[in-house]
Order: sequence, then C-alpha cells, then structure tokens
Amino acid sequence: MKQKTTWTKEKDIERKWYVVDVKGKVLGRAATQIAELLIGKNKVEQVPNLDCGDYVIVLNSDHVDLTRGKEKKKTYFRHSGYPGGAKEITFDKQMLKNSTFVIEKAVKNMLPNNKLRSSMMNRLFVYKGSEHQHEAQKPEVFNL
Repeated sequence: MKQKTTWTKEKDIERKWYVVDVKGKVLGRAATQIAELLIGKNKVEQVPNLDCGDYVIVLNSDHVDLTRGKEKKKTYFRHSGYPGGAKEITFDKQMLKNSTFVIEKAVKNMLPNNKLRSSMMNRLFVYKGSEHQHEAQKPEVFNL
C-alpha cells in the first residue's frame, strides 16, 4: 500500500484573524510569536513555497518594553545613499516619534527574506492604542 503525501494548494489556505496585545511585553519575544502567526508555523498544512499565515492585529504598541536598559542603547540606522547621509535614532526617541515602526521592523526582520515577506507584512496591522477597526472580521484573542 502506497502512502500519498498531500501538498497544500493556494485554494486550500484558510486564514484566521488574531488580536495580540503587547502592553508590558518584551519586544523580541512578542515579535517572534507574531512572526510565527504571519508565516503560519502553527498550522499543519504550512509549506515553505506558499504564504499560509494568518492576519495579526497588534494593539498598544506604545507600551512595549525592552530588557536590561536597552532603551538608550538600541539604535535604528538608515542611510540616504549620499555622503554623510547616515542617520541613527535610539529606541526611546523612536517610540516617541512612531511606536508602530518599532514593532513592524522587529517582525519584518524575523520573517523569511524572500518574495513572500511583503505579502506577510501586508497582513500585519499595528495600532498605538487599544482600539482597532477590524471588528467585522471577528478576530480571536491570542495570548503571548
């Protein structure tokens, strides 16, 4: 008797909606679990060549924490491409400027670096407060 291996097709993918509250959570640990939901690692039918992940809504991005005083040490670097165009900003200043960027950057760097990354990031919604506009999708609460 031969065993037949089933391979997930794009039409077989079912996506759920999850709400994640990161208030008082550590940034890196929260980002890894959010990335797992976006990739679909928690599903049995996950395959590496398809985007099998779910939708994730992240709330309270203003209240995410770091460990061991890294608020002053952690920096975000960018470069304009011109001589002398290097810019750095620390974590605490970035949180005052735009706290959603911090979570988006952490999750993006934990996703696979391939063509599926942009479609995974399109399913991530980050909000500063505890209100969101996706009640119609009936999201489930995901505890970190």
